[in-house]
Amino acid sequence: MADIEEQRRKVEELKRKILEQKRGAQAQKSDEDRARLNAEVESKRKAEEEARRAEEEAKRRAEEETKKQEAESKRRAAEEAKRKEEEEARRKAEEEALRKAEKEAKKKAEEAARVREEDERNKALEEAKRQAELIAKKKAEEDARRREEEQQRRVREEEDAKRVLEARRRADELRQKAELDRIRAEEERKKAEEEQKRLATEAQRAARQSPRATKDASNIYSQVLRLAWCDAVVGQEEADILELLRNLLAISDEEHESIQQEVQMEIYLQAIADVWKDGVITPQDSDRLDHLREQFDISADEHLRLEKQVRKEILKQKS
Repeated sequence: MADIEEQRRKVEELKRKILEQKRGAQAQKSDEDRARLNAEVESKRKAEEEARRAEEEAKRRAEEETKKQEAESKRRAAEEAKRKEEEEARRKAEEEALRKAEKEAKKKAEEAARVREEDERNKALEEAKRQAELIAKKKAEEDARRREEEQQRRVREEEDAKRVLEARRRADELRQKAELDRIRAEEERKKAEEEQKRLATEAQRAARQSPRATKDASNIYSQVLRLAWCDAVVGQEEADILELLRNLLAISDEEHESIQQEVQMEIYLQAIADVWKDGVITPQDSDRLDHLREQFDISADEHLRLEKQVRKEILKQKS
């Protein structure tokens, strides 16, 4: 474009000179001036022609450059749109895969919890059944040895069977969080006052004679204690039932404390696992953990250690 302007300037300068020469030529009217004027006019025409061609060439190149730039812009815009579309499709695919993975992990965790709960319930029932069979067998042996006390022993067997069935029924009610019948518990406790010492002595003697009986008694007591502590609160009726069961199974205070600590730790670990299985702790979950920690006397450092252990196990299961 600068060359074109320069040529135009030269043409204008040439025109000016020609006009001046024409004014001088009008005075002299010489052949030499006319010849020079014709030469200058021809030169002007050629210059104008060259300027026109140069201007057309520059315009053509500018149009071609503009078209190239527009084509390049369109190509880049199309590539950018395609890249964004592919990126969006990949992002949606990744999100869908993540949702499916989380859903599957949650389903597996729920199924595992259900199976674990079912196994624990079956084990508790089997243990109670074995204990009942052991008591029945022991009563049958005593009946064979002391025929003369058959009527009294039969009454005691019926009473013991009623107490075992009552303990099992009340354990189920504890698990379902139903309210216990206080009046019946009080009456049954009064009836059992005279039998407690004798039954405790017999249970202790049986425990010394059979290590397996002691283990079975601890297992039964552990299952009932777990049901009593499932809501982190043991009421007076529940405490009375546990005390009666301890006397029946000859569980010492030291064994009670040891079993209770194990049960409380299992309940707290399960509570942490339950609130972390979705990866998010709600205010209700936090309040429940605070309540359990206060009831079970668990320190903040111990809570952090247990929480870290549970979260690590959950991540391991998901991976």
